[in-house]
Amino acid sequence: MKNTRLEVPAARADLLAAIVPHVPFDGWSEPAFRAAVTDLEMDMGLARVICPRGAVDLAVEYHRAGDELMLSALDDAELDGMKFREKVAAAVRFRLEEADPELVRRGASVFALPANMATGAALIWGTADAIWRALGDESRDFNWYSKRLTLSGVYSATVLFWVGDTSDGHAATWEFLDRRIADVMQFEKVKGAVTTNPLIKRLLEGVRAPAREPMPGREGL
Repeated sequence: MKNTRLEVPAARADLLAAIVPHVPFDGWSEPAFRAAVTDLEMDMGLARVICPRGAVDLAVEYHRAGDELMLSALDDAELDGMKFREKVAAAVRFRLEEADPELVRRGASVFALPANMATGAALIWGTADAIWRALGDESRDFNWYSKRLTLSGVYSATVLFWVGDTSDGHAATWEFLDRRIADVMQFEKVKGAVTTNPLIKRLLEGVRAPAREPMPGREGL
């Protein structure tokens, strides 16, 4: 690979494609990163400019690419007539169907490390936010946070179940997902009742969502 011009997104995509075959054996690790760089015949100094944290940055890229594939699947899906809980379940299912369980399992190990936990949590929150926004959520108050918090929990739990699921077509995972979403629906009912309390309502009135920004890679959509 010639390094005549630095096109970061394209070069990062090349590195991601190159590291994927190594991850099942070496994880999202320094040896896997070095192997990917070698496979591409890329200068290591340039690779460090593109991915300062090495394989960790490529694990982040893999997760975000999965979010984009999920959003594309949602764009193409026929969701009319579905209950909202069914739409959420479909989004999570699309997200997992676009991923490789072994790559995700290896990524979970990386993001469980203290130095990477904040990054991992931000990625999960980003996935939850992408799902809510794709499904038309317009909340700007306390509900903005509670929706993403509960869906982050559902997504995280489902991923952990999914990576160990050996059932045909991951049928057990989809049943698990349906149960978790049912739990969230019960939580929403309880939350709705609690927030009618005048004192709690007054405390939550000042809570506002952060400034709305376009989802990465989907400006103008």
